[in-house]
Formats: sequence, structure tokens, C-alpha cells
Amino acid sequence: MIFKKGRYSGFLRPISYAIDLVVINTFAYLFLGGGTEFFNYTIFVTISWIISSSIINFYEIYRYTKAIKILSLVMKQTMMFLLIVFAFYGYYYTLKQNPGAIVKYVFTVMGIISGIKIAIYYLLKQYRGLLGGNKRNVIIVGLNEKTKELEHFFNDNSEYGYHLMKSFILKGQEKTSLDTIFSFIDKNEIDEIYASVGDLSEEKMAKLIEYSDNNLKILKFLPDNKEIYGKRLDFSYYGYLPVLSLRKIPMDEPFNKFIKRAFDIIMSLTVIVGILSWLTPILGILIKLESKGPVFFKQKRNGLDYKEFYCYKFRSMRPSPTAHLHQATKGDTRITKVGKIIRKTSMDELPQFINVLKGDMSVVGPRPHMVSHTHMYAERIDKFMVRHFIKPGITGLAQVSGYRGEVETDKDIINRVKYDIYYLENWSLIMDLKVVFQTVYNAIKGEEKAY
Repeated sequence: MIFKKGRYSGFLRPISYAIDLVVINTFAYLFLGGGTEFFNYTIFVTISWIISSSIINFYEIYRYTKAIKILSLVMKQTMMFLLIVFAFYGYYYTLKQNPGAIVKYVFTVMGIISGIKIAIYYLLKQYRGLLGGNKRNVIIVGLNEKTKELEHFFNDNSEYGYHLMKSFILKGQEKTSLDTIFSFIDKNEIDEIYASVGDLSEEKMAKLIEYSDNNLKILKFLPDNKEIYGKRLDFSYYGYLPVLSLRKIPMDEPFNKFIKRAFDIIMSLTVIVGILSWLTPILGILIKLESKGPVFFKQKRNGLDYKEFYCYKFRSMRPSPTAHLHQATKGDTRITKVGKIIRKTSMDELPQFINVLKGDMSVVGPRPHMVSHTHMYAERIDKFMVRHFIKPGITGLAQVSGYRGEVETDKDIINRVKYDIYYLENWSLIMDLKVVFQTVYNAIKGEEKAY
């Protein structure tokens, strides 16, 4: 069956495991030496690698997996592997291995493994796109906007290796019976069936599922126009009872929560010690010289679980009793000369790294709004409150995607919410790094809405 359908994953994963373990143990001998405990290390690290990689799904890479997902898995596995190696030498403390050598060994090994993994990923894309190998014959059952989009995807992205054989209509004058579709599948050795939920009655869906199960065909469903089907649902069991949750938030997982918090602490300490320690006195003098008032401006914002906290900034405006009600607008007369400069370069946001260190905020996340505006948007904008499932951020995916600064129309806040929800449902450390680098680049380049 594997050879007939051209499915390489049955062989590729064991081969990938073998290659990685050879790299791990070969470099262990070169970096850490042989010695009497080398055999113990080999057994320990091999078992630990298999267990840890299974936990984080390190080898769960598919033809439709994005490169950013692979990089995220690599970073997770690197952290796990570093802990594994240090755990071994912590137990065998009499070996007195140099920590520097361990770190060098881990990052060398993971660099090579990452290179091999990414090379295989792109080579397979080229193999499918240019040479036409490793193809999956597929059909689409049903006709609507989503099936048309899927048709375009299959036809325009040959590197994914899907060969669309035919699309079938189930409604109207040109409708095709399921029996005719089944006959076509049998004659043309179809591997995967993509069916529109909206075009299937309960009876037809049951018949399609039964056929797929009995004939070893992969069946996948396209959501219809009902909003719930378009969400990233989380499937779990309460005993034997299947239960669907509306969404799965990656940051709720303990390991991801640890990675996110560690990243926040490292980033905030780096900025506080490396930048704020000397920049604060300079900006403090300039702010005080131009206008009376405090150096720092603090304002209540809503954070995780809608709890209020004080958000810190360098003061860029003249003190005003209504500052908590009105956001800055273009040409705002309240903004000082120093304020214009620090707002243009986003330096006014730097004190929020104190909020990050305290745990009120994260480096990357949905931008918090003034409490009065949050209440207003919560009543007016659909799904606005979803943003509060995670900590707010100094910067965010919405901000680097063109939706920062003043909210001029409802469209601005609606698109901001869409990006924020996508972020919380698809978070990865790689995404955070990408947003941070994009934020720094935008600050250097200058942004139109930075006023």
C-alpha cells in the first residue's frame, strides 16, 4: 500500500529518527569524549530524545506544514535536548563536564539536525513541484466558494503534491450521485477525498464516511458557512464522550507558557539594563525641561482576563485631566516637541518592559487599550473580548501588519481584533521573534501612524 500510493512518511520518519540519533551520538563522542559512561549516555539520550520528540511532535511534518512551524518545533526540541543533556551530567556529576562544551555540543547537533530537516522539507517540495513525484490524487465533493478556493490551491501550488482529478457537484441539474463518485474513486486510485460539509445531508455524509473507512481512503471536510466550522476547534474526550472546544490557545500549555515567560523576562531585563538604565535620565531631563509634570505617564489598561493594571510610558504630552478618555490623534496639540520624537521612534513605549517584568504584559501580544475605550469596543466590536484570553503586548501582530496607532474607523479595530485572535490561536516563539524584528525595523524606518 505504501509503494502503491507513494506515501514516503512510513519510511521517512524512522529514517529521520535514525539520522538524528546518529548525529547526536557521533558528536557526543567528538565533543564530550568516550569514557566509561559513553554507553550510558547513548542509552539515556536515545530514549529521552524519542520521548521528548514524541511529546512535542517534532517529526509530525506534513506536505502542508509551514516552514515557520518547523522552526518553532526546532526551538522547542533544542530547549528539551539542552535540559536532557544537563540532566545526564547533573546525575553523573563526577564526570565534571564543562558546561560550555555541553552548550556547544547541543547547538552544533541541533544546527545540523535543523539543516537536514529543512533541507529534506524543501527538497521534497522541489521533487513534487518540478519532477511531479510523491503525488496524491484527490477529488473534491461539493461546489461552493470554499471548494473553489481549494481547487485554486491545488492547481496553483504543485509543490504540495496534490493532483486534483475531478470536482463533483452534489446539487442542482448537474449533480452526481455518490455511487458514481465511488466508482470514479475506485477506477482512478484516488488517495484523498475533500468534501464540503454544507453540500452533504446527514445520510450522504454517513455513506461517504462508511465508504472511506471501508476502502482506506483519507476523507477530509471543508467547513460550510456556519461560523463554528471556520474556527480552530479543539477535540478532546471526557471519558468516552467527544467534546469540542471553541478554540485551542497554545499559550495555555505549561511548556509554551514557560517558553513565553522566559522570553519575556530575558527581553525585558535586556532592555531595562541595557537601554532604560541610561536612556531614562536623559529623556527625564528633556521631558522636565519642556513641560512640568512626571517623567513617566501611567494609565489603567485591561489585561489578561480583563483585569486592570497600570501601563507605563515616557510622558509625551502635557498633563491633562482627560488623558484617560482621548487617544492621540494626528496633529494633537497636547504632544510636546520631545514627545513627537519619542512617539515617532516608539521610545515612549520602552517603560512597558517594566510591565513585562512584573508580569502584567508580554513583549508580544494584543495591544491594550484605555479602559474607557475597551468598554466601548467590547460592546460594539464582535469578539473584541477574545483578546483578553492572553496578556497584552508592547507590540503585536496587528501592529506590524499595519494596524497600529489611532483607531480612525471601526474597520481599524475589527482588523486588529482579527490579527489578535489569529495570534493567540497560532502562537509560536518564532512568530514572537518575527514580530519583534519587524517592530524594530518599522521603528527605524518610521511609520505613518506613529504620532
